[in-house]
Amino acid sequence: MGRLSVEEFKAMEKLPVVAVLDNVRSAGNVGAFFRTADAFGMESLALCGITARPPQKEIHKTALGAELTVAWRGFDDTLQAVATLREEGYKIVAVEQVEGSVKLGEFCPERGVKYALVFGNEVEGVAQEVVDICDLALEIPQVGTKHSLNVSVTGGVVLWEMFNKIGR
Repeated sequence: MGRLSVEEFKAMEKLPVVAVLDNVRSAGNVGAFFRTADAFGMESLALCGITARPPQKEIHKTALGAELTVAWRGFDDTLQAVATLREEGYKIVAVEQVEGSVKLGEFCPERGVKYALVFGNEVEGVAQEVVDICDLALEIPQVGTKHSLNVSVTGGVVLWEMFNKIGR
């Protein structure tokens, strides 16, 4: 299937995207983000607050080893992560349904720009104080009776869109 080795993956050019997980409660969801980040060659993950961090059995169960290939950093809180990433030149984007948010299909990421995409807690979403300091917000249009998706599903949809628009 032409899979990369761990060394080849670590050495390859990455999609200039960091997924910031804002107090994600489920280690299974964290593992799913690792696996998605590996699949799309993302730069890294920022694991904030109560978000589980490797090594952890439940992360490994869904990541299937991607927690060993995808770079990650831990932060005490999401505001600290956002401040650090902004200093490093990232455009900060909340993935949240808020007033003024941009529909995902209408978002045109720019090549050469580094993005930090903030994904929120399974119940509360992205904390309001984090949304308030983001450069913009993206939302996935939905038509059903539930107006949210599981955070790892949201990650898959949004990260695929980023890969599709600015990836290889």
